[in-house]
Amino acid sequence: MNRRDFLRYSTAATGVLGFPAILRSASPNSTLQVASIGVGGMGGRTMKSVASHPKMKIVALCDVDEKSLSVAAKTFPDASWHKDWRELLSRHAAKFDAITVGTPDHMHAAQAVTAMRAKKHVYLQKPMATTLHECRVITQEAAKAGVVTQLGNQGRSSIENRMTVELIRSGAIGKIKEVILWENKPLSWWPKNTELRATGDAIPAGLDWDLWLGVREPRPYLENTYHPKTWRAWFDFGVGEMGDMGCHHFDTSFDALKLTAPLRVRQTTPGSSGPLWGKQRVVELIFAGSPITAADTVKLTWHDGDLRPDISRIALPKGIPEVPTSGTFWIGTQGSIFKNYGGGRPFVLPEENFPLEKYPRLKGQDHYRDWVDAILEGRKSCADFSHGGPLTETVLVSAATDRVAGQWLEWDRKSLTFTNSPEATKLVRRTYRDGWKVEGLG
Repeated sequence: MNRRDFLRYSTAATGVLGFPAILRSASPNSTLQVASIGVGGMGGRTMKSVASHPKMKIVALCDVDEKSLSVAAKTFPDASWHKDWRELLSRHAAKFDAITVGTPDHMHAAQAVTAMRAKKHVYLQKPMATTLHECRVITQEAAKAGVVTQLGNQGRSSIENRMTVELIRSGAIGKIKEVILWENKPLSWWPKNTELRATGDAIPAGLDWDLWLGVREPRPYLENTYHPKTWRAWFDFGVGEMGDMGCHHFDTSFDALKLTAPLRVRQTTPGSSGPLWGKQRVVELIFAGSPITAADTVKLTWHDGDLRPDISRIALPKGIPEVPTSGTFWIGTQGSIFKNYGGGRPFVLPEENFPLEKYPRLKGQDHYRDWVDAILEGRKSCADFSHGGPLTETVLVSAATDRVAGQWLEWDRKSLTFTNSPEATKLVRRTYRDGWKVEGLG
């Protein structure tokens, strides 16, 4: 059965949760008025995807690059233009109800926290932030503000991922003993230039480089280095491949196994130092067990950078001849589940023990529209920060191993410390530069 037929077969209705909505009475005809911070690249795709909802309108565009603003304005000609998100929120907040944030990772916390303190609903791209402290503050501020939030791990809304969660929770393969994850796509965002020269290149016309740097310390603009779309590799601006894909990959296991935070983590491959993240890693995470797991603890192992998992431990469904570029394999006491991350449905193995009619039936869900619907309907979204916060913290704890590789790092979620590593604990929080400090953050 092909994917289209499978998804058609597995369609049925689902329910919603109650949650207080906040919608400005000035919003005409109950249409949600939305401002977008970061309108190029993924930020632009997020903006357009949210705008597909018939009950919302993009009313303000904000970006440090005039090229991105001019392109976005072709789709949203009635929206106002802004370069500085601080000016947008301080002077024009009365004109909109919600924001989307699609900026480089280092700016997420300052923008999201400021917006929530202004009682704006927030759609925030993953990862939630670059530090564990920022992530915790974002989660706490969302709870205080009572606004509707959504993390941009859109794969969470797919039928395939939600089906996997239900299969695992239903006991389709018994209790879970171990999870193996791998992500080996090419790093298309790796910068062409990694030489940090003291003399900068000419700043492109229309780009406000100081605004782009935001909370980070000043440095020269260098071509093919940070902007556009090559910031993720740098320790100051992104979280490497773990930050890029970790929230996507970990989400299904985090949800299905009802995990909270890792007890300990270890990177078994060489780590990194200096301004760049490492290009490849294998990270082991040990979590406290749950009613879904086979033991008191459960192990997840992450592979990236073309470091493949041990294929002898991964069973493949019929018709899939080799381990794909990206995927997850759940090992249970009564079988296993294989899932190709690249859009594939879950396969319960052995296949002959679990015919198609046993698979759960689910309704399709649009991650972007779900956020708008949640606001209008007065409920939580499917990736509310109460879920996305702990999930992102797990990703950031894992990323920290790249800087302190080789040893087990004991993590205390309550105190936000690695109890056996002052070196790793230093990564939990970072200082913002003068003029960009946000109360409670940097």
